[in-house]
Parts: sequence; structure tokens; C-alpha cells
Amino acid sequence: LPPAEAEALVRALQGSELRDIGGQGWLRQHEYVEKLNMHGILSASVGQEQLLTELLVTHAKIPVLIGELICVEIWKHKIFPVLCRLEDFKPRSTFPIYVVLHHEASIINLLETVFFYKEICESAEDSILDLIDYCHRKLTLLAARSTKAQAVTSTELCAEHLASPSSMQADPVPPQELQKQAEMMEFEISLKALSVLRFITDQVDSLPLSALTRMLNSHNMPCLLVELVEHCPWSCWEGGKLKKFENGTWHVVPPEDQVKMTKLDGQVWLSLFNLLLSPECQHKYHFDGFNKSQLLKLRAFLTDVLIDQLPSLVEMQRFLSYLAVTEPAPPKKDLILEQVPVIRDHILKKNSGKWEAIAKYHVKHAFSPTEEELKLQARRWAQTYSLDMMEALAPDKPCCRVCGVEAAKRCSRCRNEWYCTRACQVQHWQKHKPACNLMA
Repeated sequence: LPPAEAEALVRALQGSELRDIGGQGWLRQHEYVEKLNMHGILSASVGQEQLLTELLVTHAKIPVLIGELICVEIWKHKIFPVLCRLEDFKPRSTFPIYVVLHHEASIINLLETVFFYKEICESAEDSILDLIDYCHRKLTLLAARSTKAQAVTSTELCAEHLASPSSMQADPVPPQELQKQAEMMEFEISLKALSVLRFITDQVDSLPLSALTRMLNSHNMPCLLVELVEHCPWSCWEGGKLKKFENGTWHVVPPEDQVKMTKLDGQVWLSLFNLLLSPECQHKYHFDGFNKSQLLKLRAFLTDVLIDQLPSLVEMQRFLSYLAVTEPAPPKKDLILEQVPVIRDHILKKNSGKWEAIAKYHVKHAFSPTEEELKLQARRWAQTYSLDMMEALAPDKPCCRVCGVEAAKRCSRCRNEWYCTRACQVQHWQKHKPACNLMA
């Protein structure tokens, strides 16, 4: 994006009411976030994300993004299930619903890109407490999934049923498939939240006192992170082979790489390092019997192979050895007034008891567009999800819509679908035709 356009998009960011989600004004906000997200990823890949960071700080938009993140999270947990239960809800296209589900992923991805910088963390101000609570909820879901052995794998979703611009067709994605996609997205969003938390812990020296108290005492983040080290939800054994989740997909790990630390493993260990070895945190954390026993579990994982890959962990190894033979002093109680997060509680109180009414309002005003409205929106989505930019972001080569193999041919009308051969294109045409007519 040109600097002037990036600034205009950042300036235009604003918060939304729960009732407005899915409406025309909200969709414009989603377009702004999506464009900034893609711009942020591409800028970060060449080390030029400083401009976006400065714009978000200058115009005080980080609290706005955090508010939007929590608002759409509440929509997903309170209103989306009601929508799926409504018997009379048979939308012409389910893609508008998918856009709302995807909005949370877009925001957390944008925050992950920019939270590396100290000034971003500081510009969040009081909303950093809401973001810490959000990360805690997501990591709790990750830990619960791993302990129940409910590893989410990409094979659960049939490629033919994935929501995409091609799902704007006469045979929409059923609610059950949308719920599966929401579950898969929830897993990926939780992993992004882990990265955001790690960047927050990098700035423990400049965080408000209430933020440290929130992480260490209210939520006991160190013990939650120990749980993630123990059960590692981004890896699983399937058919005698180790699979790990990296860069948005599950892949089989060859035997020689099975002890290699992934980026996600590193995020957990660095978060623990920041929370346990910072003097400020050590003074505030309560090393009671339970916490101590949980933390000492880490010693079994601190092998020579792991420390060779992340040498700073040798300091954690020394700390845990010291912790095992001593009784740390109780935490200092020097905080009289404590700030609490307010964004989520405010939204929940404001809309309590109105979930079904809001869902029915969305059915009538947001998710039942006319043919003309759908065509207009399809063109806007085509502009937002610029094909050139999407290809630049994609880590893999395009795959055939029908058989899934690497594809070199693209629909010449809408330029949205890929095929390996003419035969696959002809086979898919009847399903693709309605969407092609909308997008072309």
C-alpha cells in the first residue's frame, strides 16, 4: 500500500457495536483491517513494517483493534451458535458469515505482526488487560484440547466444502461445515494469541503493574504455559508418524527433525523465560507448593538438545535447580488498587439476554442479501482479496480445486479458481458457474 492509503485506512478504523456486525459499515471496517493485515505481513517480510506501527501508535488505534477483536469473539461464541440453530435460516450464500468468523483471525494476525514493537505494547494502555485476558482464554482452549487429545487436523475439513468466494453459490456451505471451519480457525487464532502473549511478556518492564498481576496471579500464566509444554497441542502422532502444525498446515516430521524446536515451542519457552526470570515478576509471583511443583516439571524438558537450540534457557535451568532446593520469599503485596479489564464485561452486560434477537436481526439485515447486493459485495471482496497480494502471501503453490494437486491453470473469467487440467475445470464448472458470474 502507498503510505497515504495506509494512513487513510488506519484513520478510518473504528469500533463496532455487536448488532452492527455483518452490516455494510462493518464490512467496510473488515476490508480496512484485511488490507492492513496483508500490508503488514508483506511489509514485515521485507523489514518495512515500521510505518504501519507508527501509524497505529500515532492515531491510537491499538485499543480500537483490541475492542473489535473481543467484540467478534463474543459474536462467535454467543450469536453464531444461535444462527446455526435457526431452522428458517437458509442463506443464499454463507460467505458473509465466514467473513465475520475470519475477522477475528485477521485482527489477531495484524496484532501479532505489530506487537513485536515496544511502542505498540505501550500504546494499548488500559486495553492491554483485555488483551491479556483474551490470550488467557485462547491458551486455556489450547490446553483443554491437548489434554483431551482433540488435536485438530486439516483432514477434518473437506477442501470441497471450505467457505471461499466460490461458496457464493446455489449450494451454500451447511452450518455444520461452517462450525468445523470455525473450530479450525479457533485453533489457529489460539496459536496467534500465544505469539501475542510472548511479545507482551517481552515488555514486562514497561507494562502497568495491573498487567503483571493479571498474568502472574489472576491467570497464573506460568502454570498454563507449563501445561502447553507438557502436552504440546501443535504436535500429534498419527499412524505412527509425528505431525506438527506450522505455517497454517499439519505436516509429517521426518525422524531426524523430531527433536527440532518449532517456532511455537520457542514462543512458549520465551514466554516462560520472560515471566520467571524477570526480577519484577519474581517479586510478584507466588511460588507456593502447587506452582513450584508445576514449574519443576520443566526440568524434564530442558535437555541438552533443547538448550543447544535456545541457549538462553540455560539460565532457566539454573533457576529451576535453585527453586528445587529453596523456598522463595512470598510475593510483595504493594498493590492497593488494581485495574480490571472492562471491554468484554461492558459488551456482555449491554447485550445480555439479547443474543437471539441480535441473531434474528442479523439474519434479516446482514446475512440474507439480495442477488444484486451479493454481486456488489462479491466485487468488493474481489478487490479486497487482491489475487496478486494473496499469491504473494501464500507459502505454497496453488492447488487444483477438484483434485488438490499443484495447479497452473486459472479460470480466465473471475481468475479466482485454479485447476490442474481442462478436465477438472469442466468437471467443476456447474458448481463454480454461479460464483464466477458474481465475481466476473
